[in-house]
Amino acid sequence: MADAKTPTVVARVLRVIEHPAVKIVIPVIIGIIAVVVLHKLASHVSWADVRGDLAAQRPWVLLAALGCTALSFAGIAAYDFLAMRAVAPKAMPARVPMVSGAAGYAISGLLGVSYLTGTAVRYRVYSAFGLDLVKVSAVVAISWSGFVSALLLLFGALLTLHPTGLSAILPIPELVETTLGSLLLAGYAGYLIWLATGQRRLRSHAYSLDLPRPTQALGLTLAGLLDVSGAALTLYVLLPADLGPSLPVFATVFVAAVMLGILSHAPGGLGAFEATIIAGLGAAGRSDVLASLVLYRLIYTVLPFAIAAFGLAIAATLANRGRFHVASSTLWRALKPVVPILAAALAMLAGIVLLISGTLPAEGTRLELLRDVVPLGVIEASHLVGSLVGALLIVVAAGLYRKLYRAWLFAMALIGIGLVASLVKGLDWVEALSMAATFVTLGLLRPAFYRAEGIALFRLDRRWILSILVLAAAIFWIGLFAYDHVDYRNALWWQFSWNGDASRFLRASLIVAIVLAAVVLNSIISHRPAIRELREIPDVVRRLVANSEDTEANIALTGDKLFLVSPDETAFIAYADTGKSLIAKGDPVGEVKAGQALIWALRERAYRAGKRVAFYAVSPTYLPTYLDLGLSILKIGEVARVDLRGFTLDGSKRKDLRQARNRAARDGFVFAVIPCAETGPILPELRHISDAWLARKQGEEKGFSLGAFTEGYMRNFDVAVLRDPDGRIVAFANLFQGANRHELSLDLMRYLPEAPHFAMDALFAEMLLWGAETGYRWTSLGAAPFAGVENRELAPLWNRIGGFIYEHGEHFYRFEGLRAYKEKFDPVWSPNYLACPGGLAAPQILYEVNVLVSGGLRGLMK
Repeated sequence: MADAKTPTVVARVLRVIEHPAVKIVIPVIIGIIAVVVLHKLASHVSWADVRGDLAAQRPWVLLAALGCTALSFAGIAAYDFLAMRAVAPKAMPARVPMVSGAAGYAISGLLGVSYLTGTAVRYRVYSAFGLDLVKVSAVVAISWSGFVSALLLLFGALLTLHPTGLSAILPIPELVETTLGSLLLAGYAGYLIWLATGQRRLRSHAYSLDLPRPTQALGLTLAGLLDVSGAALTLYVLLPADLGPSLPVFATVFVAAVMLGILSHAPGGLGAFEATIIAGLGAAGRSDVLASLVLYRLIYTVLPFAIAAFGLAIAATLANRGRFHVASSTLWRALKPVVPILAAALAMLAGIVLLISGTLPAEGTRLELLRDVVPLGVIEASHLVGSLVGALLIVVAAGLYRKLYRAWLFAMALIGIGLVASLVKGLDWVEALSMAATFVTLGLLRPAFYRAEGIALFRLDRRWILSILVLAAAIFWIGLFAYDHVDYRNALWWQFSWNGDASRFLRASLIVAIVLAAVVLNSIISHRPAIRELREIPDVVRRLVANSEDTEANIALTGDKLFLVSPDETAFIAYADTGKSLIAKGDPVGEVKAGQALIWALRERAYRAGKRVAFYAVSPTYLPTYLDLGLSILKIGEVARVDLRGFTLDGSKRKDLRQARNRAARDGFVFAVIPCAETGPILPELRHISDAWLARKQGEEKGFSLGAFTEGYMRNFDVAVLRDPDGRIVAFANLFQGANRHELSLDLMRYLPEAPHFAMDALFAEMLLWGAETGYRWTSLGAAPFAGVENRELAPLWNRIGGFIYEHGEHFYRFEGLRAYKEKFDPVWSPNYLACPGGLAAPQILYEVNVLVSGGLRGLMK
């Protein structure tokens, strides 16, 4: 019974952990505790002492720290390299996972783990090389196995060997310590032995994961040891020599600090990491330890990020000018999806620099130089402006993450203002140079920001709000620490003087608090989006449909869809809400740039509602945008189009159509196209034909991707009819006509049960000839489901399922027969795709599409 209950208990625990309230409460508690503890531990330390210790750091120590950082990033680069060899060894060149892993970690180490989970970053990179979400998840899992294995080996050795000083941190009996260490080492050895037996596959429901070979597992463990030891040694060599912690003791404290930093959700674990290190090493009240932590941040976090940012900016410049070699092009293809994330981290770093600068005392000698040139009021105002710009930059970073062009413009303007404020408030040339470098780098990354929809820049989701608030609290503590020697009094708020740094800090903190509070409130309170959602078919939709050359745009007029319309009314997207998903029918209709914005708008609408998003029956036109959303692309068939230039019914392939047309003419049947303005009088007759046709068919009236007979819908179209010698209509079809006579197609084709057997073929043949004579360029024969879907060993899972259905499902549906019939017209085939979340979401989306089209299984079987 215990075994049976275990999954239920685990599931309940996971649900509690994943609850939004828990995700907010835990980081907030850790952040508050970290700030309080850090404030107590750093009491009686002055900022002047810290600056002095920073200046006194020896060059060879800095070089050693740089070497240890390089060692750590070598291990980080090896994680993905080895994991990729285990999962998809030939998917991409070896340099791609190595560079992507190192650069991605450099960016995520600054931005914060709350946004940049390993799966999300790696998926952006590796999906460009054809890896689906399942394989990317496998790469992430195997990469983590290296880190976990290194920790098991490290702590197992520490507990077994009982190094000096460890008992002070782990106050447990020696026998228990030895037993635990031996179990950890035995567990790691058993893991390698199990891998050596060949049983290297884990299964969970429909998923399976091939684990690495023993040699690969050893390599991953070595990479983990390089990663952890390199990061720890970077700080260890920077610490003052007289602090005296042994390496085992320091390693234990360091790993605990890293884990608490991750849980705090602050960028880089700022605050929680420092508090844990100081408390764990018993270094309260030591300015040299605080100086070491500052240097560690600069060397291990800021420097790798700066290198990654500079490298990506140069790569973007070369790519835009077409000056890449083949090897460089491959790397740019891999790293290009990371550019928006890098830009967000860059803006956040610039904001942090400005905020910290606004909290620390200004350099006195520089202020003296400005005293005779700039009025005091300008100094005070520029100080406030610099802090305000810093707060806005960390907020706008969220917009850069979402590739918003307006966010890029706003960030560039803010950085320019911050540059000027840095010089005016105290001739801070280092800060000004950093702003200039950020401005140039963001300028080089301009092509990555193309989204122009009207999403509010100052509306953040829960993760961004949480991270920014924790970050602001940590920066506020820096100010409290810097002015710990100043006695608080009310006069500080309105004291204006050349030496009034504490007063400037208080006023700047108030401004930042007001701005962030306004942003949080604005994010919590919903506002009406600029992109309009419409339920009725508006005139703008009818206009855009009439101006579209793609006949599939007409399916938007069925009356069973919702619409998103761009603010400038140049594009719309039609979709349905199933309760669990927002599913668009086809590509956006209208201008391409506006269409891209609408795709993102629908994605964000689904995100806010806690639903999935999918795009059904789409063409290759917007595939890059769907991939940018992180969606999987599944081929669901092919669409046939016939070239009507010079079209005839001659030839053996079209003999049946030719004979049907000739037979209808001999028997006195007449073909005609009735304009939509004149269809009113014949609608009752068409209704009778439609009802009789439906009565003989299995299933209900269709919808969503197919037309349904309603008078309101039918009044939108010209109708092709076939009349018998008595003038009675026996068959009809409503016509989809593309703009500029680009394309023609049929929607509903229905006939009376008593109509002659040749009626539908005759109607179809006449329609094709009418289209050719009228000057249409193409006629669409519609889609052949699952046609052209590869059923090969290396094809994605759902493609193989689709290919199997196409090959073996003839008993249930004439897949092959439908394609063979359309092949008689020598059509041009174009792919038809479904863009949806990967994994098990794909069949669920397909089922929801079936519900929309046919009413589910009940509608199909009726």
